[in-house]
Amino acid sequence: MTIFVFVFSLLVLLAIGMPIAFALLVCGLILMWWLGFNDPQSIMQNMWDGANNFPLLAVPFFMAAGEFMNAGGMTRRIIRIAMTCVGHIRGGMGYVAIFAAIIMASLSGSAVADTAALAAILLPMMRQAGYDAPRAGGLIAAGGIIAPVIPPSIPMILYGVQGQVSITKLFMAGIAPGILMGVSLICVWRWYANKLNIPIQPRAPYSECFKAIGEGFWALLLPLIVIGGLRLGYFTPTEAAIIAAAYSLFVGLVIYREIRIRDLYKLFLSSAKTTAVVMFLVTTATLSAWLITAANIPAQLADLLKPVMHSQTLLIFTLMLLILAVGTMMDLTPTVLIMTPVLMPIIKQAHIDPVYFGVLFIINVSIGLITPPVGTVLNVICGTGKMSMEKVVGGVWPFLLAEVVILFLLVIFPSLVIVPMRWFA
Repeated sequence: MTIFVFVFSLLVLLAIGMPIAFALLVCGLILMWWLGFNDPQSIMQNMWDGANNFPLLAVPFFMAAGEFMNAGGMTRRIIRIAMTCVGHIRGGMGYVAIFAAIIMASLSGSAVADTAALAAILLPMMRQAGYDAPRAGGLIAAGGIIAPVIPPSIPMILYGVQGQVSITKLFMAGIAPGILMGVSLICVWRWYANKLNIPIQPRAPYSECFKAIGEGFWALLLPLIVIGGLRLGYFTPTEAAIIAAAYSLFVGLVIYREIRIRDLYKLFLSSAKTTAVVMFLVTTATLSAWLITAANIPAQLADLLKPVMHSQTLLIFTLMLLILAVGTMMDLTPTVLIMTPVLMPIIKQAHIDPVYFGVLFIINVSIGLITPPVGTVLNVICGTGKMSMEKVVGGVWPFLLAEVVILFLLVIFPSLVIVPMRWFA
């Protein structure tokens, strides 16, 4: 009954249009009343404890790094590198979108930001070249959700903090699955490009390729610094966020000179606003997590899952279907914050590696970003490309299906995650 009270109250509040952070807060108060708790001080204490967490310092710095990268011209140079190198292949602009999405994923960690940047630059070019706009938009959307999987990943930071899991291991474990997601998109796009006989663009001269790589060198260096520093143990994820922000600001100000001093206030304000939204979600979700634990909801859910607890693979399949259903109705960040404290006790009880499960979890909730009715990334494509949701959904579904296949392959073959993770870590 406690599970029903929590889920029903949350769904009702979301259905009437209440913002998710306030819905979590009110839902927590309802659950507190249901449990008979009467201690207002514990509300503020748990919300304070949720924000007062050192690893969460990585969030504002990675947010700022993303703003500096887009404003400083790093994103545009990465797209130009991909365009000169693979733009001449049949359907070349689609491959450009995929490769650029993978590289940008290793820079910012935000699906919405990466998708918006790619769509603003590539969608008009693909339309002009005769590509089907909804299919092109669907490809860009599917490429954009690689960002939360490949490090640095803000959702992985939130999962690591909520579940008390090593963020560095999560980062290292996300590299191979993120690349596999990109490979699946390449396979689908190759089939699509050959089927429709998309025109071939002229090959760029080698001199232009080398020039593009030279100009984008400083942008390409950042993921090597971040991932290499984490791999070699030179710094923690929080320190990596600070380095990424400082480096991208330096490149934008001094090397590319596309960020001016007067732009800094606007960039810092934008990243601060986004950070405030995330941190308020963290505080309210921490309150809900405390009440979920007090109400013994994880144990009740474990009782419901007893028929599949004997098999790790079957249990993970069941949880993936549950998360996929939740992800279609809720945005990525609140899903991670709400579901992690509920599922973590079950994962530990079943002796499943929380790092491995975390990667599957993040991939799953990222897929939710391109599924209606919420589909945050789909909405970005609709706004940027001036297309209806129906058209974008029709364009994205082959790529969505390919990424779902990758997710379930990772469930069946855990070594696809665990072996590369051990090598990188």
